[in-house]
Amino acid sequence: MKSKKSKNSFKKIFGSASENPLLIALGVGLYPLVFYYSRNFGMINSWEQFGYFLLIFIVVPFVFFSLLKWISNISLISKWGKYLLHFFSVFLFLFYIKIILYADVQKKIILGIFIISVLIAYFLHKHFKKWIALQLILAVIGFIGLVPMLMKYLNYSSAWTQQPDAIEEVVFQKKPNIYYIQPDGYPSFSELKSEFYKVDNASFDSFLAENGFKTYPDFRSNYITTITSNSATFMMKHHYYLQSRDYSEMLNARKNIMTENPVLSIFKSNGYKTHFITEHPYLMVNRPKIAFDYTNFSYSEIPYITTGFNVKREVYPDLEKAIVSKNDGGNFFFIEIFEPSHISTTKEASKGKVAEREQWLEKLEIANTKIKKMVQLITEKDPDALIMIMADHGGFVGLDYTRQVYTKTSNPEIIYTTFGAMLAIKWPNGDAPEIDSNLKSCVNVFRILFSYLGSDESYLQYLQKDGSYLIIKEGAEPGIYEYIDDSGNIVFKKI
Repeated sequence: MKSKKSKNSFKKIFGSASENPLLIALGVGLYPLVFYYSRNFGMINSWEQFGYFLLIFIVVPFVFFSLLKWISNISLISKWGKYLLHFFSVFLFLFYIKIILYADVQKKIILGIFIISVLIAYFLHKHFKKWIALQLILAVIGFIGLVPMLMKYLNYSSAWTQQPDAIEEVVFQKKPNIYYIQPDGYPSFSELKSEFYKVDNASFDSFLAENGFKTYPDFRSNYITTITSNSATFMMKHHYYLQSRDYSEMLNARKNIMTENPVLSIFKSNGYKTHFITEHPYLMVNRPKIAFDYTNFSYSEIPYITTGFNVKREVYPDLEKAIVSKNDGGNFFFIEIFEPSHISTTKEASKGKVAEREQWLEKLEIANTKIKKMVQLITEKDPDALIMIMADHGGFVGLDYTRQVYTKTSNPEIIYTTFGAMLAIKWPNGDAPEIDSNLKSCVNVFRILFSYLGSDESYLQYLQKDGSYLIIKEGAEPGIYEYIDDSGNIVFKKI
């Protein structure tokens, strides 16, 4: 009796599924939409993107299936009409899954989806109601998985971003143009000589010395990804990964870098024009409000579904143009290149530590060439500028893949290949201030720089700890751990 009642309820709810364009559209698009948000929330959390995804995943299928239903009722094709809705329901559903997994065109995958859709539509069209039910059940399960991320987003606290003093009111006594070149994944000078790297970088070291750079051999990052490291750098504060145990996107990280941070506000309050020049719009993919006065990418150039790396511009010509249009009252340039980068992220993508190292060495040469070219341009066009070359994190060379670091280790080489980061600065007139002895990690660099520009060492009283932190998933109780302490010692302390 109970079974019969359940069967009748199912028929009542899904009996008209094959006739209802809205229900078919929800089945096709709702699960891919929810799945994409649950996996990439930090990259797609703008209202503009939400509207776009609703249009693509829900509205377009609804219009399409409404039209398709009308066409299928035409007498000339009514014989095949029952297959059309079924075919496109399966095809679009699988195609959307492909889109959210692979942003680029995958012709072989699309062909496979087409064949599968034809077979399912032909042999299983009598079970179309069950197919719709399965799609909607998947959507509900996906939404349940998304809820924790939504709760974190709604309960996000920006308290950690508040400065402990009045550094945002600093008045510059010196106003050189400042160029911050960030090569992704460039290790510290001392780490390049380690057993993991074994790099002869003498030619590049000589170039830096000849051009008046002071190098900081044991400098390190505080965090291990581009957005977590830059969030701390531009906020001049520790965020400790927001106490999250998830190694995916950190909430509001791009907003912290591109929209609102004390570094940009301080430069602007001192009359500086701010420029952001990048090879890939990785920091712009979730379309945050841009606080920089100039960017070399516009949102019209950036797809809505992207990691940012399938769009590219050469930074040199854009930097050249930006220098020509620089402000007489001072300029800050944040220039981002994505070499030498790091080894493969996952075990599946890795070619093994030896091959990964060889590939990384090739990219190191590319990075050196790009940096040399930019430094020569800046030195020629803006000889009195302060040029800072600072990496966001290490290159992970010596590991098979980067996510190995989420397993507890006491091997100092693994820790240093993760956190050791390049820092070299060309101080105006070659006159490095004594306070540069405080330059130990990324989080304090701008506070020290502003103290120098403002000729006020009182701001150094509130330096952040120079600790380096990592999310541990295996080998110890999951959580955030300090791996390198304020004094540079290797530790393992849960925070």
